[in-house]
Amino acid sequence: MAEKTENENAAKPEFRMQKMYIKDLSFENPNAPEVFTNRQKTDPAVEVNLQLNNKQIDADHWEVALQITAKVSSKEDSKVLFILEIEHAAIFMLKNIPDEHMAMLLGVDCPTLLFPFTRQIVSQVSIDGGFVPFLMEPVNFMALFQNAQKKKEEAEN
Repeated sequence: MAEKTENENAAKPEFRMQKMYIKDLSFENPNAPEVFTNRQKTDPAVEVNLQLNNKQIDADHWEVALQITAKVSSKEDSKVLFILEIEHAAIFMLKNIPDEHMAMLLGVDCPTLLFPFTRQIVSQVSIDGGFVPFLMEPVNFMALFQNAQKKKEEAEN
């Protein structure tokens, strides 16, 4: 019987999304029906805020959530067209992951997997609210992570 090497005995890292879900969803159209009868000819003003949260559920599972607030207004008269808020989350299995890789997985890889689905939900909700699809720009989570790490390092010095 052949002996297993040390590498074969080491538990293999596992990383996968197990479940996606909407924790909170709100769509407000405070100036309907007027916003549909007084169509503006220019592109609307858009303000988007994104926040990333994560929490450990148990030894091998983490919840990663994207919280997005989008406020879309008319450029001409600053009248709000719609406000959309969503908290879209997923449970990820992160098993046998070395500690030095956890921050990047939670801050880059998990939200990168989740974001396209969040973007699709936001687009569909804006359509169902009576507007053209609201397509959020892609997000470079790696750049956001690196900027946050840089700011953290500068604050420590």
